[in-house]
Amino acid sequence: MKKITFFFAILASLVLQSCKDDHADLKDGLYAEFETDKGSILVALEYKKSPITVANFITLAEGTNPFVREDLKDKTIFDGTRWHRVISKSNGDADDFVIQGGDPTGTGSGDMGYKFKDEFSDLRFDQEGKLAMANSGPGTNSSQFFITLAPTPNLDQRHTIFGYVIGDGMEVAHAIKQYDQVISVTIIRKGEEAKKFDAVKVFSDYFKAESEHQAKQAKIDAANLSKYQAEKQAYYASLKAKATLTKSGLAYYITEKGKGGQPNLGDPIAVHYAGFFENGKLFDTSEKAIAQRFGIYKADREQMGGYNALPLKHGEKEGMIPGFAEGMNLLQYGDKAIIFIPSKLGYGENGMGSDIPPNTDLIFELEIRKP
Repeated sequence: MKKITFFFAILASLVLQSCKDDHADLKDGLYAEFETDKGSILVALEYKKSPITVANFITLAEGTNPFVREDLKDKTIFDGTRWHRVISKSNGDADDFVIQGGDPTGTGSGDMGYKFKDEFSDLRFDQEGKLAMANSGPGTNSSQFFITLAPTPNLDQRHTIFGYVIGDGMEVAHAIKQYDQVISVTIIRKGEEAKKFDAVKVFSDYFKAESEHQAKQAKIDAANLSKYQAEKQAYYASLKAKATLTKSGLAYYITEKGKGGQPNLGDPIAVHYAGFFENGKLFDTSEKAIAQRFGIYKADREQMGGYNALPLKHGEKEGMIPGFAEGMNLLQYGDKAIIFIPSKLGYGENGMGSDIPPNTDLIFELEIRKP
C-alpha cells in the first residue's frame, strides 16, 4: 500500500512540475497558444494597445463572451475550426501572405452576431507574424482573424493588430495549409497585471458605452436630418420657379456652368448624382459625403466601389429613366445642375420596389465630368 501511495505521489509531483515548467520562460503578459495539426503557435496579445479586440478574442476562446448568438453561448468558439483561407508558398501560392481562421462555419462569411470597432495605434504590419482582425470594412470586426506570413504594409490602418507570434511559431504558421485545423486555443496569463485583465468586463463596458453613444448620436442625427431635408425642400422650391421647362415636361436649372465644352454623342462622361424626393429626403447618391449627411451611407457599398461617378456615354439612354437621360444629355463637361423629373418621366405608376413610391416626382443634383 505504501509503495502504491509513493508511486502516485511521485507521479503527481512530475505532473505538477511539468505544469509549472510549461511556458516558465515567458515574460509577464497575455498570450494565446494555438494548437494546430501542424504544431503550436504562441502569440503575445497586445492587450494594452488593443484592449477591446483582445478582450473579444479571449472571451471567444474561453466561451465567456456574453454577446454571441444564442447558439454559440458558452462555447469555445475557435476550438475545432479550420484555417479557411491560406495564401502561402507551402499552400501552393506564388507568395506568402496570410493564414486566416476564426470562422466556425469554415466559409469565411460567418460571424458572432455582432460587430465591433477597429483599434488603430502605432502597431504596423512591418514584419511577418502579426495577429490581426479580418473584416469586411471599417468597424466590422467579429471573430475572424489572420496571421501574416510576410510584411504587409498595405494593411496598415485597415485591420486591427492585436498580437504577434513569438518563439518558433512562425515555422508552424508557414507550414499551415488551407483547411488545416485549429485544435484548440488556450489563453495564458503571466503576472499580476495580465491576470487582472478582465476580458468579459472590458468587452461588456465597450458595448455599453457604444450603445449609449449610438443612442445619443441617433437623436443628433434625427434632428440634423430633419434640418437638412427642410433646407433641401425650400431650396428646390425656390429653384423650380426659375427652372427651364423642356417639351417633355422636364425642368432643369444650371447651378454652376462648366468650362469643359459640349461632349459629342458617344463621348465618355462621368456623372455624379444625388436623387431626392420633393420633401428633401435623399433616396440615392454616388457621393459618400452626401450619403453620410443624410443617413443612408453603407460601408459595404463603399467597399464595392459604389461611391464613384457613373461611367456613361453622352447621349446614352439604355437602362435609365427618361428624365434622367434627358437631363444628363442637356449638360456640358463641368456643369452642375438640378433636374426636376415628373413621375411620367421617372418610374411612373409602378414606382420602383419599396424605394420609389408610385407616381412620385423626383429631383436630381447632377454633375458632369470628364472621366
